[in-house]
Amino acid sequence: VQLQASGGGLVQTGDSLRLSCAASGRTVSSFAMGWFRQAPGKERELVASVYWSGDLTNYTEAVKGRFTIFKNAAKNTVYLQMNFLKPEDTAIYYCAARNGLAPSTRPDEYTYWGQGTLVTVSS
Repeated sequence: VQLQASGGGLVQTGDSLRLSCAASGRTVSSFAMGWFRQAPGKERELVASVYWSGDLTNYTEAVKGRFTIFKNAAKNTVYLQMNFLKPEDTAIYYCAARNGLAPSTRPDEYTYWGQGTLVTVSS
């Protein structure tokens, strides 16, 4: 299984970005998946996650109402739509897949990882 993350970039406060995580080797419908981020000097944190079924999602408090995670089974891709971006959203964003029905907040419980994509939000 390989995950290919893309879509990061340099944007201004209030802008939007859509991150993509394309999977190969297995269908995204067979995984619980998450988007993590890691800012310089900080631990990796779970930003958004989706159950294997695709119909249940979770978000960290800082991004609720601004970010949306969703799966597209036809494209075998998981997306993170990020709106109203803030400078504190600046980080490297990673997608990850976990065997099982439900996601986890713990990075060590995810088996497959994308390579990371940098999001920089200027003020």
